[in-house]
Amino acid sequence: MEKISVRQATLSDLDTLLLFEQGLIDFERPLDATIKGGDIHYYDIESMISADNVEIVVAESAGELIGCGYANIEDSKPYLTHKSHAYLGFMYVAPEHRGKGVNRLIIEALKKWSVSKGVTHMRLEVFASNPAAVKAYEKVGFAPRLLEMTASLKQI
Repeated sequence: MEKISVRQATLSDLDTLLLFEQGLIDFERPLDATIKGGDIHYYDIESMISADNVEIVVAESAGELIGCGYANIEDSKPYLTHKSHAYLGFMYVAPEHRGKGVNRLIIEALKKWSVSKGVTHMRLEVFASNPAAVKAYEKVGFAPRLLEMTASLKQI
């Protein structure tokens, strides 16, 4: 069985993380027609690596980066029972390594970091039209709560 480890990302991982970001964007474009074409970025990964309220982790196998994810501690809405939560994002696993439990290992590492920061709740967003991802997140304890809906107002 392949040995997979998870560690905190460093600036030396930046080039690969930028490739992962483009892989994520390419995967999500067919799920969301509002994502612009061309070279775009969701994240300022370099700044996130050094931020105190963000933890980016990478999964490695045989010295190769195969996945990543981040937790960002955010203020919660004032009407919620918890003051802050960890928002998960940039969840990416290289296609040839999917189905091997990499996502689970990444989330476990982010949960540990979040708990160490005093956080008691986690949130993430996933496309409802991506049932494999929904199932993967349910396996690690997430449950659907709210469905975001969108409509184009373009004149026909």
